[in-house]
Amino acid sequence: MSRLDNALGLGLVRQPKTVLFGPGQRRQLGRHARRFGTSALIVTDERMATTEDFAAMKADLKAQGLRVAVFDAALPDLPRQNVLDVVAACGSDRPDVIVGLGGGSCMDLAKAASAVLAHGGDVRDYFGEFAVPGPCVPLITIPTTGGTGAEVTSLAIVYDDVARMKMAIADAHIAPAVALIDPELTLTCPPGLTAATAADALSHLVEGFTVKPKNPSADELDREIYVGKNRITDMFCREGLRLMDRSLARVVEVPSDLAARSDVMFAAYCAGMAINTTGTAAAHAIQSPMAAFGHAPHGFGVGALLPYVMRFNLPYCTEEFAEIGAVLNVADPDGPVEDRARAGIARVEALLAAAGSPLDIAALGVTEADLDEIAASSVKAVRLVRNNPAPMTPESVKAVLRRALAGDRSWWTSP
Repeated sequence: MSRLDNALGLGLVRQPKTVLFGPGQRRQLGRHARRFGTSALIVTDERMATTEDFAAMKADLKAQGLRVAVFDAALPDLPRQNVLDVVAACGSDRPDVIVGLGGGSCMDLAKAASAVLAHGGDVRDYFGEFAVPGPCVPLITIPTTGGTGAEVTSLAIVYDDVARMKMAIADAHIAPAVALIDPELTLTCPPGLTAATAADALSHLVEGFTVKPKNPSADELDREIYVGKNRITDMFCREGLRLMDRSLARVVEVPSDLAARSDVMFAAYCAGMAINTTGTAAAHAIQSPMAAFGHAPHGFGVGALLPYVMRFNLPYCTEEFAEIGAVLNVADPDGPVEDRARAGIARVEALLAAAGSPLDIAALGVTEADLDEIAASSVKAVRLVRNNPAPMTPESVKAVLRRALAGDRSWWTSP
């Protein structure tokens, strides 16, 4: 039996100043945007820019007296070039507020652009923790998927084509000022994207609950974004897991069910609130380089890895997985802690399956020949490796990958 020890009894979250959640809250956009000035830039993707909801939000901004520019070429897995394109499109006309409207890549693009527009240089200058020198262009985030949690995080993930890896700007200066979270916007989300983003949110909740508590000093709290799991992040993870257990299968089966959409979107918000302080761990560290081989959506990548990562971490956080079993209503409260933990892991796997996530990486196009490079690259994600309960080495990661490639979930002790 093992438990992660928050010896300080610490509670900490970082968050936007204002969060509005609920059906119809997108209609508050103009009221909030006008508080920042007279010009707005909407960052979104090509599909969203053709919708009636987009047209209504743009009209709302104009009705509130703002000049509105639009960048509608946001791409999945946010390539660095996308950030350069936004900055070039603005030229010398810097907006007073940026609206990030769409999925995680749209919102991350808005965050990254807010830093470069405010401080110049290349987006690479801001990779890492607290590398942004000061306040950025104010941000309003409006998610259209229930998954990434990017609407509330101080994180922008950018694919660097030279490093061939996803890199992160992790800085409180890029935290959104306002998040408008409206489940009605997810009703038209395509089924595959609904499934992938739900799997992503579920992985955030599990990893946020099982990463290491770091018991940070006051100095570490000042200079590090990811300072470990704590009492407040655990609270968000428990609520998010409870809502996923209740509604994840329903939202996939009946996409028009607004109550289920609301549950999953609130769970994704809870996950974002947690990982904004905890960070993620092995599933995300491995998925980043794996994406270059499997070319699967991010959510399906971490979802396919999660069953094997959970088993890998089980000996180091048995109590936490047992608590997950209790939250998900599958653990016998009088049973041995190991059995309760395994029940929790099995239920998470069932939820992934209900979401439509593949449960092995072969289904994503990964082959045996890819494993050495994926394993070697995974351990370079130092901030995630430091978060993971089980020690990550190229050898241990490759052992996990072999199990994931074979779809072998028969083991509970060592990969």
